[in-house]
Amino acid sequence: MIIEVKKLCKEYKYNVKSENKSFFYNLFHNEEKIVEAVKNISFSVKEGETVAFIGPNGAGKSTTIKMLTGIIYPTSGDIRICGLTPIKDRDKLAYKIGTVFGQRSQLLPNLPLTDSMEMFGAMYDMSKDEIKKRIEELSELFDLKDFIKQPVRKLSLGQRMRAEIATSLMHRPKIIFLDEPTIGLDVISKKKLRDLFLKINKEEKVTIFLTSHDTEDIQSICKRCVIINHGKIIIDTSTKDLISSYVKNKNITITPENEFMYFPELPKGIDYLEKTKDQIIVKVNTNIIGTQKALQVLTNKFDIDDVDIANESLEDIIRGIYEKD
Repeated sequence: MIIEVKKLCKEYKYNVKSENKSFFYNLFHNEEKIVEAVKNISFSVKEGETVAFIGPNGAGKSTTIKMLTGIIYPTSGDIRICGLTPIKDRDKLAYKIGTVFGQRSQLLPNLPLTDSMEMFGAMYDMSKDEIKKRIEELSELFDLKDFIKQPVRKLSLGQRMRAEIATSLMHRPKIIFLDEPTIGLDVISKKKLRDLFLKINKEEKVTIFLTSHDTEDIQSICKRCVIINHGKIIIDTSTKDLISSYVKNKNITITPENEFMYFPELPKGIDYLEKTKDQIIVKVNTNIIGTQKALQVLTNKFDIDDVDIANESLEDIIRGIYEKD
């Protein structure tokens, strides 16, 4: 296993004031409160796996990743990454992992991208020849040639994210941790980035550990999902099984040829989510009525110009899991 986590816990302690006591009492008598951010979780990841580590805000995702990468220490439990312990072997571990955070850049903004890549290569003790060869490889893999000499601050968001990922792979890490890597990107840029993740997983055998609120990121990139909430892992299953078991609804958006003039009653399994003269959104329970049948119903009842079909959002999927549990 490339990642092994056993009975991992993280507690945060802080002082609180007593509401029933005076200012001077609170000044000299502090009451301590303990918050359990991560509660006794265990999981493992095989080399080459693509894993989504997901959950709502405050679930314990970021805390867990920070412990896996050696940024913070666990309260208790055991972690092994590439056979190393993040607490004791953080310097050695840095040579084995790469990280990409969608909202934080690790590149030098005012200098050409090549400078950032060369700096990373030097940080990881690569020779000048190794750095040059690796930049050429990554430039080809990520199609960086058109902007590799430009200052990073002049790159588009899509170009910068490709540059971020390429730079994080300079030292040939065995694992890459991705935190919201497609946030803010347009549809085309997201698709290109997802294809690149699959490519580096296949061609360079890089294990991918992804956190994202974008359902398409998870479905496109990851074959396995680990869902955490309130510091506990509640589901660990394949993405395929997760979708088949929990994604029960489709959202269908229709726009009119002119305007919607009326909103007739719909059959069981189809419910209005939004209805205006310019747009109608319905939720289709696929356990009751199939998507194709629902489309036939809508086509018969409305004069439709365009249709968009989408799965539930990740938040809705998670909410359904919680309600079921």
